[in-house]
Amino acid sequence: MTNPFEDDSAEYIVLINEEKQYSLWPVSMPIPNGWQAIGPKGKRTACIDWIDQNWTDMRPASLVRQMEEDTR
Repeated sequence: MTNPFEDDSAEYIVLINEEKQYSLWPVSMPIPNGWQAIGPKGKRTACIDWIDQNWTDMRPASLVRQMEEDTR
């Protein structure tokens, strides 16, 4: 049985959570609570490429806010 998160022939979507963290998600599975679709729907490599281009700051949004507050 193929892992649904590593099946190159499956269709995926890109998700984001409130911390601005991204996830690759199989379209055959329901979107988990706290996540929403944000990017493309398509082949695994296309979605991963989109994540690589758009998720440029790996820090959680709450950490970014805290660091900004700390510098004020």
